[in-house]
Amino acid sequence: MLEQIAKVRESFARALEAVQSVETLEQLRIQFLARKGAIAELFEALKSVTPAEKPALGKALNELRSWAQAAHDERATFFSQHPASERAVDLTLPGRPRPIGSVHPITQTIEEVTRIFTRMGFETAEGPELETDHYNFEALNFPPDHPARDMQDTFFINDTLLLRTHTSPVQIRVMESRKPPVRIIVPGRVFRNEAVSARSHVMFHQIEGLFVDSGVTFGELKGTLVAFAKQLFGSSVKFKFRPTFFPFTEPSADMYISCFICGGSGCRVCKQNGWVEVMGSGMVHPNVFRAVGYDPERVSGYAFGMGIDRLAMLKYGIDDIRLFYEDDVRFLRQF
Repeated sequence: MLEQIAKVRESFARALEAVQSVETLEQLRIQFLARKGAIAELFEALKSVTPAEKPALGKALNELRSWAQAAHDERATFFSQHPASERAVDLTLPGRPRPIGSVHPITQTIEEVTRIFTRMGFETAEGPELETDHYNFEALNFPPDHPARDMQDTFFINDTLLLRTHTSPVQIRVMESRKPPVRIIVPGRVFRNEAVSARSHVMFHQIEGLFVDSGVTFGELKGTLVAFAKQLFGSSVKFKFRPTFFPFTEPSADMYISCFICGGSGCRVCKQNGWVEVMGSGMVHPNVFRAVGYDPERVSGYAFGMGIDRLAMLKYGIDDIRLFYEDDVRFLRQF
């Protein structure tokens, strides 16, 4: 109950600071000091506490009521002595604090994922959001007539320029500029012309990972992703891998984890099946190595890509991706 008393005191103090007229002061009195006000309710609740607690709580309540009444009377006296025309600006009042922003949950998730992979030995790379068809598709084993291009609902600027649909083009740019070994992650925004819903948006965030060296195996890929998932979601997280297809990796697999939002019982985020796909992965296709001048007979590597927005939804129990982009302060203040 002491906590309730402290909250009422804090609420009264905040409300009193905002009072600028006799009318709002009267509303404040009714809310806190009237017979059915917040302080009276606390006195009513005092009847249900144990006899041992009553003396201390009664004393605290009496002090709260006396303090609130005195503060109210002081402000009422001020209003009576200073007509509204004289107090348009009251320089004696403390300044109103300006609201302080918080780090966006997407940014928080990117930073946490980056820290985990940095501890594993990955470095961070970046690339342009406005890409060429060569880097976004062709060098990643998407020939012009490849049906996998239909999987990417692309925003084209012209015949050769587009908004990147994944962060994979940075893989190509990095491999073109250096020799193996390469161990990078690539966080960034990506864009797809999709219908906006609770699960998808036209703009979202990905983190791409790439490790290229001699003798890299699929077992290393799986071990890396499992270690990452346990660090991000806890050691008890459930996971599974399913074979899939990507033009730039072979073999390929999707990684799923148990849905944190519904606990595996089924919801709109996991499509009622209890599992959520968090990333795609696989061994880098030999054609990708050839496109950057690597010899696929001498090197091997794995790549993975994950949607940061979906990870944030799972981590913070958010069931609608649109909340990240609506700039609702009530939502963002929670982080």
